[in-house]
Amino acid sequence: MTGTGGHDRHEGAAGPDRLDGVAAADAPADPLAEFHRHRGLLFRLAYEILGSVADVEDVLQDSWLRWSAVDRDDVANPRAYLARTVTRQALNRLRSTARTRETYPGPWLPEPLPTGEDASDRALRTDDMTVAMLLVLETLSPDERAVFVLREAFDVDYDEIGRTLGRPVATVRQIAHRAREHVRARRPRFTVPPDRARRVAEAFVEATLGGDIEGVAALLAPDAVQLADGGGKASAALRPIHGRDKVARLLVGLTRWPLPAAGPEFGVLNGMPAVLLREDGTVHTAILLEIAEVDDADLVTAVYAVRNPDKLAHL
Repeated sequence: MTGTGGHDRHEGAAGPDRLDGVAAADAPADPLAEFHRHRGLLFRLAYEILGSVADVEDVLQDSWLRWSAVDRDDVANPRAYLARTVTRQALNRLRSTARTRETYPGPWLPEPLPTGEDASDRALRTDDMTVAMLLVLETLSPDERAVFVLREAFDVDYDEIGRTLGRPVATVRQIAHRAREHVRARRPRFTVPPDRARRVAEAFVEATLGGDIEGVAALLAPDAVQLADGGGKASAALRPIHGRDKVARLLVGLTRWPLPAAGPEFGVLNGMPAVLLREDGTVHTAILLEIAEVDDADLVTAVYAVRNPDKLAHL
């Protein structure tokens, strides 16, 4: 997501990640084939609004039912029509789940999503859906979040956003400006390239599993934070843990519990190096590491541990 710099994008030619571009001339006529042709982008759109894979799948199912029933002779641009439908459905879902997230036991984290080369769809091979950015988006209102995602991640023009939300263009521009300013004030650090992040992640995990508190602390930023999401269904700290020493002691202390014989499995989730822990083939913990350059050193700035089994079933 490249809009955190605060500048306004210019409308350009339709590209593979544009949702409002003119559909290709060879687009399939079959409704199911047409839907699947755009499914990756629609999934990413809904995920950036919702942060929940389960909710996204429900939104896509509802959107497919609407798409399968529409008279396609009335649809000039299937991709734009589907994007409008998915956005509206995602907004409805976001508003309906707002109360649940407010009363969530402990920190709420987005459901981890395979990205990079681990992604099943080219549209998801992106580094702009980090946990840190999704947590910033959680602080926006539903309309602000939708406008920000459509404008900054997909370069949708203001007229189309207005049609999607049923808002005047002038209002959409105001919402977009407000959302950009909000995100700019809270934007996360710029992360390091994947190869550097992977090296730090491997050293960090090795030191943690080896019980080396000093080694772990040396790889953590001074203001590092650890967030754990158990959802009331798995053991997890109910409050964020702040500070290099506290996070190091916590992580090393957790390794004193028996670990799966298979050991950690490295991957890429939400554009971040990640470690999966499995028991009998089922993922019970996903740990995502945010790694950024701090004082000329590549350090872990945040550790996100997802343990809620409802958020891991798709991995």
